[in-house]
Amino acid sequence: MIVAVAHLHPKGLVVAHLLAPGGAIPNHPRWPLLVYPRVVPNPTPEEFEALFTRNGWPAAWRNGVFPFHHYHSNAHEALGVYEGEVTVQFGGEGGVEVAARPGDVIVLPAGTGHKKISSRGALGVVGAYPQGAKPDTCMPPFARTTKNAQNVLKVALPPADPVHGPRGPLFEHWKWYKGL
Repeated sequence: MIVAVAHLHPKGLVVAHLLAPGGAIPNHPRWPLLVYPRVVPNPTPEEFEALFTRNGWPAAWRNGVFPFHHYHSNAHEALGVYEGEVTVQFGGEGGVEVAARPGDVIVLPAGTGHKKISSRGALGVVGAYPQGAKPDTCMPPFARTTKNAQNVLKVALPPADPVHGPRGPLFEHWKWYKGL
């Protein structure tokens, strides 16, 4: 089951997709995938790198999105599209497909499966993780699903939204519950 909500925040539109576990992909049980459409007009990789780094998510790579299902059990991830268009399936088989264009940012809570379905044009994406994260790459069927699902729950709320900083809309969608 996928629950999607579009929310017009004072800082712009945010589309949230809460994804149920998808077989060997845990997804995050409480925090949704967030899509920030067109947050950077006329984007360049340097603009995304500066934006993410300024908000405590240092840019880690430039490339595309892997064409196979994978997830990070120990880190959240931000993707900023600066060139081309890409359709990504999030949440594993049966998950949601999101079409991203230049200027869009997608924020994945730990455990969120993702796989490139298709792309148009020369694809350029900047990837970033919260400061200090050392993301693993888990690939079904090789991943230890039960252990990784437990690891996902241990990943802390980041100190800032990668786009809007410490008071960004991420915190309205990702709540920290005591005792979890």
